[in-house]
Amino acid sequence: MRLISICPSNTELLHYLGLSSTLVGVDDFSDWPSEVSNLPKLGPDLNINMEKLESLEPDLVLASLSVPGMERNIEELEKRSIPHIVLNPQSLEDIARDILTVGELTNSLSKAIEVASSMKEIIHTYRQCATTCENKPSLYWEWWPKPIFTPGKVNWLTEISNLAGAVNVFADKEVASYQTEWGEVVEKNPDTICMIWVGVKESKMNPKHVMKRDSAETVRAVRNSQIHVLEESLYCRPSPRLILGLQKLAALLHPTSYPSYTGEDPLLK
Repeated sequence: MRLISICPSNTELLHYLGLSSTLVGVDDFSDWPSEVSNLPKLGPDLNINMEKLESLEPDLVLASLSVPGMERNIEELEKRSIPHIVLNPQSLEDIARDILTVGELTNSLSKAIEVASSMKEIIHTYRQCATTCENKPSLYWEWWPKPIFTPGKVNWLTEISNLAGAVNVFADKEVASYQTEWGEVVEKNPDTICMIWVGVKESKMNPKHVMKRDSAETVRAVRNSQIHVLEESLYCRPSPRLILGLQKLAALLHPTSYPSYTGEDPLLK
């Protein structure tokens, strides 16, 4: 099959299915696995060059509504009658289900079942670990600084927080992504701050960005030096790589209650 992915999370999902070699084009932001850097780039995920995409004669294009604004691309795919699938995962369970769906469509269902089963086993293990955690820190996830956006209840990061023995302070917001003000974060007074600015490398994120804000010195996370700069690629993309992000976060917050973090992806063994 000739496959095209027009967002990073779908490119990653295909790699877990062993299908990277079938990709004939990707969006500009797909950067993992490293071999996709050699593929034709079709533009940023919100502005895909459809002429170029169509010229590659794909058997299937993978789009996703987890990227706000992707609707325009989907409308164009439909208009041109290009075979495509639209994923819209909001939870780890959704991602496992998407793996099976894509596995069916790409004749790789046995591999999909293997990956989805491994995901579910790890999630079960971490859910058990979470029940033994006595102290569950409150987390504030910042995935955009100005204006401030943070994940709400309908988001995989709230689930990952719980599995890692913590609580998302904005889990009371019934949305996937919530726009807030710094003053509201100060009121929430989180124990830990996780910086995961979308599309920004860790080297460009500095805890001082947060520490300079009004009344930051009153926030527990700032007072106790619990501001963590994490890889947005492990937390902001709804792909199986979130499992690696979960393992890293859990070991960071509860080093004695969870397995140690090795950086080795358990789904690629």
